[in-house]
Amino acid sequence: MRFYFIIILLISLSFNAQVLAQSDEPVDAHISTEQLHLSMSIGAGVITNPLYGADNIPLVIIPQIAFYGQQWFFDNGRVGYSFKQTQQHNLSLVTELNPESRFFIDWHPQNIFALKSASSNNQFTQLETDTSPQQININNISKRKLVLDAGISYSFVAEQQMLSVQALHDVNSAYNGWRAAIQWQYHGQVGNLQLKPTVGVNYKSAQLNDYYYGLNSDETLLGKIVVGSSWQPYAKIDARWPLSKANALRFHLAYYDYSAMDSSPLFERHYSTTAFIGFEHTF
Repeated sequence: MRFYFIIILLISLSFNAQVLAQSDEPVDAHISTEQLHLSMSIGAGVITNPLYGADNIPLVIIPQIAFYGQQWFFDNGRVGYSFKQTQQHNLSLVTELNPESRFFIDWHPQNIFALKSASSNNQFTQLETDTSPQQININNISKRKLVLDAGISYSFVAEQQMLSVQALHDVNSAYNGWRAAIQWQYHGQVGNLQLKPTVGVNYKSAQLNDYYYGLNSDETLLGKIVVGSSWQPYAKIDARWPLSKANALRFHLAYYDYSAMDSSPLFERHYSTTAFIGFEHTF
């Protein structure tokens, strides 16, 4: 039991670290190599879960760990190998956990120890008594797996701006699909306030969306539901106010649009937001 608790803790920390570290884009070409980058943010925040029956994900303690060698690197759960790395260009092979998994991981002990059968009829009972049969609780469907994705990531850095693109495919053949993203980020400063506004759009294949947000015929009386591919925009802003060389105040706000998933009855809201404010210490 202790082993599973450690695994769950590491996965949770990995997801939380990616919230502030923004590891979905390639590394800034100016980061120092052969040096461990370690910081800890403590504060209050939340990732809102847009699915029916799902809990929001609290953000309290967020570690950030990165190490860059000459070619290999680790950045908050993202592992990669850089084929080309200059002041302006970075081309890497990367691998990371699929971020959609975070909406389906439920940390309540009752869901770990509860005696559930794969042939349970709970979903049918819920559908018969629900006032809106188009709303499906995620606790009444099959569990979605953690998925490891791998692919190519490229970034172009020009002065204070960075444009990045990536395309990843699942490694363990859970959904046999792929996802891609294009993102623009600006690194600016107003007085002592350091700002990083970000805008981008995610592309997700039909196989990915159907695996996470579609439904099989044995999961609902509505029959099999497919979602199809989607383009989903997002926007973020990250702010940092240095208090000393090692300490700073940290603020992060992000909005992810899921309106393209309106054909899935799993969604209670067609967006997810992330908000965090706290104190950051760099070791």
